[in-house]
Amino acid sequence: MNKNIAVILSGGSGSRFGGALPKQFTKLAGKAVIEYTIDVFEQSEFIDEILIVAQAAHIERTLDLIKNNKWRKVSRVISGGEERFDSTYSALTALKNNDDTCKVLFHDAVRPLVTQQIIKDCIETLDNFDAIDVVIPSADTLVEVYDDGCISNIPNRSMMRRGQTPQGFKLGSIQEAYKQAIDKGRKQFTCDCGVIRAMLPHVRVATVAGDDRNIKVTYPMDLFIAEKFLQAGNENAFIANDSLDFLRDKVVVIFGGTSGIGLEINNLALLNGAKVKVASRSHNGIDITDLEGVKGFLESVSEEYGKIDYIVNTAGLLIKKPIDLLELEEISSLININYVGAVNIAIASKVYLKKSRGMLLNFTSSSYTRGRAFYALYSSTNAAIVNFTQALAEEWINDGIKVNCINEPPRLYRRVDCLSQAALSDSQRLS
Repeated sequence: MNKNIAVILSGGSGSRFGGALPKQFTKLAGKAVIEYTIDVFEQSEFIDEILIVAQAAHIERTLDLIKNNKWRKVSRVISGGEERFDSTYSALTALKNNDDTCKVLFHDAVRPLVTQQIIKDCIETLDNFDAIDVVIPSADTLVEVYDDGCISNIPNRSMMRRGQTPQGFKLGSIQEAYKQAIDKGRKQFTCDCGVIRAMLPHVRVATVAGDDRNIKVTYPMDLFIAEKFLQAGNENAFIANDSLDFLRDKVVVIFGGTSGIGLEINNLALLNGAKVKVASRSHNGIDITDLEGVKGFLESVSEEYGKIDYIVNTAGLLIKKPIDLLELEEISSLININYVGAVNIAIASKVYLKKSRGMLLNFTSSSYTRGRAFYALYSSTNAAIVNFTQALAEEWINDGIKVNCINEPPRLYRRVDCLSQAALSDSQRLS
């Protein structure tokens, strides 16, 4: 049977990006960029096998990600070369025993937001063509320039497209194109479709509609843009899966669970068979600004049930005032409840969540993205919780603890169950 194979090209050094690690291993909302990329192909019904091409120095790191994510479709991780051409050729060599009619998609590891629709369209278009490219229209005028920087030509923008990945091929065609390129000593191509066009000019290269979200993470700013795209996509991400069966017999602790979203989670968890303990100053005198008090409460829950699976922090304080009109006590309360309290809960939680391989779930509001007038301390402490969550996600990953943060506006809470959204993740994620 012919396979549909995805080749993830992860051999880049990320010299333009900077940083200690190549950009594909940089964290995006709590997960490595490449994790998002492979997840999409792992989940695609149109992909049978995944081959990863990595730098030799990072093969072990890649293998660790495969193990942690339990990807079933990844068959091999192979070493790439110095240039993109060399990495693709390494993949083609590894696939030499496959049938010529196999469909192969080559995708940049640093395009984490490729869609299922793009993958589907690529595979289906290869029924009628030997090569395809994913493209989007150009909103900007494109210009050709001479070596001195002066304009030599301005093409008709309506005929221009911007190329993305994946690029797809019948295996036999791309292998033949590369063989001819090597025989002729040619290696300088902008992409794999360029190899086809140069070496097999009789082969028509079809196009598939891409997506503006399918960006390539090249510079640090691209991470910020990608994170915003991820947040914008959350509204529909989990609506289809609203089962809460996973809560049965789980022990859930909710700080601030007597009102608002905390109360909603409490009710949903109880209705679905969970054992729930709520902590708040009004309910049972638990003050999250008191570390020893938080520790004592969690210890009592653990003694009662023998474990704690989920610890949820929905406690928060909002005082809307100009910063110069806040009383010293109000400033202290805003910082201590909204930030120090979350730190205390995390410190006290680790021993129990490590034992259960459970999850810490923080809540913030959408105001964390920017400071707003009269919300200065509220917004800035929310931003601190986001950063804190991302750091803990990395710090605790080897302990098997999931750390998540929900920061969507309240309207979303009525449409998507928050515990279901967070618990569906097998790795750390900023939602």
